Amino acid sequence: MRTRRGLCYPMTQWEAHWRASEEEERRSRKRRRRLPAGEAAVGRKDFGWKMATEAVSEDSPDFFDGLPYDLVISILCKLSASAASPSDLISALVTCKRLNRLGLNPLVLHMASVKSLAVRAKKWSESAHRFLKRCADAGNLEACYILGMIRFYCLQNRGSGASLMARAAMGFHAAALYSLAVIQFNGSGGAKGDKDLRAGVALCARAAFLGHVDALRELGHCLQDGYGVRRNIAEGRRFLVQANARELAAVLKSSAAPSVAWHHHRRHALVSGCSLLSDFGCNVPAPKAHPANRFMVEWFAARGPGGGPGDEGLRLCSHGDCGRPETRRHEFRRCSVCGAVNYCSRACQALHWKLAHKAECAPMGRWLEADAVYAAVGGAPPEVDNGGGGAMY
Repeated sequence: MRTRRGLCYPMTQWEAHWRASEEEERRSRKRRRRLPAGEAAVGRKDFGWKMATEAVSEDSPDFFDGLPYDLVISILCKLSASAASPSDLISALVTCKRLNRLGLNPLVLHMASVKSLAVRAKKWSESAHRFLKRCADAGNLEACYILGMIRFYCLQNRGSGASLMARAAMGFHAAALYSLAVIQFNGSGGAKGDKDLRAGVALCARAAFLGHVDALRELGHCLQDGYGVRRNIAEGRRFLVQANARELAAVLKSSAAPSVAWHHHRRHALVSGCSLLSDFGCNVPAPKAHPANRFMVEWFAARGPGGGPGDEGLRLCSHGDCGRPETRRHEFRRCSVCGAVNYCSRACQALHWKLAHKAECAPMGRWLEADAVYAAVGGAPPEVDNGGGGAMY
C-alpha cells in the first residue's frame, strides 16, 4: 500500500512473514509426473497405480494447491481453536507438507485451544515439549501456563517455569495468577524465608477479580484468618459465598452436566460430587481439573513427588486433582488435627475436606499423644479447632 506521494507504508512483522510464506509456497509447487502412454501395466496393482497417476495429470488442476494462503490459514485457525484433543490438530498437520508448514504458523498456534494443548504425561516427549514451546512463543497464554507449570514442578526448571507463568499472568490469565500466588504463599523453589504473603494475596485478588473460583476461596480464607492481609471475617465470608455461587453457575452452564442432582443432607453418609456446594444442601458433579494439574498428577504418580531418586521426603498436595509437589521438605502445611494430610493452599484444603477428609480425619490419636507429652512436662494441652474444614499449621 502506498501513500498519496507514492511512498510505501512499512510492512508489519505478520505481513513480512505472510509474504515470505507465500513466496516459499509458490516456489515449492511442483507438477506431478504422468506415466508414459505406451507403458504396459504388469498386474492389477500396476494397472491401478497407472490409472491413479493418469487421473492426476498436468492438465487436471490441483484445487488444494490453488487455495489462497490466507484462506488456508483462516481454516487452520478455526480448527486449532475448536480442537477437542491434540490429535485433532496433529492429524491435520501430518496430512501433507503444505498443511504441516501452514499449521505451524504463529497465527494458528496462537489460537490453539486448551484441549488441543492437553498433553498427557505418559505421552510426554521432546517433540511435545517443542510443540508447547512454539505455541508459547506465538503468544498462546494457555501454552505459557501449561508449559510453565510443567517446567516449574515436573522438570524442576524453576526460573523458566516461573517466567512462562508470569508471561501468562501479564496477559490476565487467571489460573497463572493463582499459581503464582500459591508459589508466593509457600515460597516454592526457594527457602522458607522466601515466602511473600502480601504478594500472594495481591496475586490472589487479581485472579479472584477475573472470576477464578479457587482464588476467590483462597482470598476468603486469607481474610477470615488474617493471613497476609488485615483480618475481615465478613468480607472473607462474602468471598467464600461468591466462590460457591460461581462454582454452581459454572456447573449449570457446562454441557458436560445436563442434569444437576439436588440432595438434601438428611443422611449421614458423605455423598460424592462438588465439594463446597454441599454447604447449601445440594450436590453437583465435580469440575474437571485443568490439563496442567492433570499432567502433574499423572507425572508424579509414575515418578514420585520429587521426580527423581534423590528427592525422598517430599510430599504431594493431598487434594487429588491438584498435583502440586513440595519443592523442599515440609513446605506444605498439614492438618492441625490429624497431621496425616498436607495441602499447598487453603483452597485445596477446603475442597478435600468436603470430598474425603471430613470422613477420614481422626484427631483422637493426636489428642492422646499430646496429653501424654504435656502431662510429662507439667503443662496443659493446646486447644485444637477443626471447625469449617480443619485448621492448618
